[in-house]
Amino acid sequence: MTRPRFAPIPAALPATVPFVGPEELQRRIGSVFDARIGANESGFGPSPHAIQAMQAELPRLWQYGDSTSHRLVEALSEHLDLPGDHITVGEGVDGLLGNLVRLMVGPGDAVVTSDGAYPTFNYHVAGFGGVLHKVPYRDDAEDPQALVREARRTGAKLVYLANPDNPMGSWHPGKVIQDMLEELPEDTMLVLDEAYVEFAPAEAVPQISPGDPRVIRMRTFSKAYGLAGARIGYAVGDPDLIAGFDRIRNHFGVNRIAQAGALAALRDQAWLADVLANVAAARDRIGKIAADNGMRALTSATNFVAVDTGRDGEYSRALVQALQGQGVFIRMPGVAPLDRCVRISCAPAPELDVLADRLPRAMALIG
Repeated sequence: MTRPRFAPIPAALPATVPFVGPEELQRRIGSVFDARIGANESGFGPSPHAIQAMQAELPRLWQYGDSTSHRLVEALSEHLDLPGDHITVGEGVDGLLGNLVRLMVGPGDAVVTSDGAYPTFNYHVAGFGGVLHKVPYRDDAEDPQALVREARRTGAKLVYLANPDNPMGSWHPGKVIQDMLEELPEDTMLVLDEAYVEFAPAEAVPQISPGDPRVIRMRTFSKAYGLAGARIGYAVGDPDLIAGFDRIRNHFGVNRIAQAGALAALRDQAWLADVLANVAAARDRIGKIAADNGMRALTSATNFVAVDTGRDGEYSRALVQALQGQGVFIRMPGVAPLDRCVRISCAPAPELDVLADRLPRAMALIG
């Protein structure tokens, strides 16, 4: 029987996804995780005001959400002190990255990233026919100078950099990012992923004009604001670039419940401050648990900690699997030498108690 054929680009791609979700892992092992500390979600939850606002929207669920997220854009405009035409709202950073790549990258266009950096960006580039060029990390951090050199060599349309970084939790001072921007080719755009910016020190935030056409900055309500399941984030950039998103985005892709929750969460900065304090305490706790088990926590400016096992990627993979068998979900970087580490999300004390109890058991199992 003749079957309809995929288009050439997806037909040539492997049938893989960037991440295997914790729900799928739970189905595989046949039980629910006692400590879900692998996806960098906020176990501290969203603001109660956000929950209340989302609940209030339920009777209107029959209505599509505002296609422009107008009230949220207005609030972000006030919060960031910049005009609303510099802002677009999308289905989390993942959705925004997909729309950006669709808007900017054609088949064969060069795109530069770091080997081991956020894989969902790579997934989008491959899906639209772009050609990825990767540079290695340096000292457990993305290497801005190497990214610049590779952009010059390849004539890249886009260069991706996360600051703070996932999966290592490292960060660069804002001045480093500013200098990097000046050294990129004029027709190369810097994609600055700031999903973890709320956790970072103030000096990590570059002072870049929101109207600079050479850069787009992406942020999310998934991490510090605790709304990962709502899938909502925003991008900041030059108004002409932001207007370009209207050409290709799903105009009703951000639902009204997510919009209401994000708006209420943004207004509750006191809750955000509490979350940041809880995350800082959890980072310290994870560091102690690591040290108690002969491992070393890397300095982090995010809501997770990369823990150096002192071994290699094979050992880290075995440890991740052993912990899953013990009811603990964590993840790890995907390439050497980063894969000597495991990555543990910050969480409330009861989940970290589970980690402290079961980590030595898992280590004993793999020897």
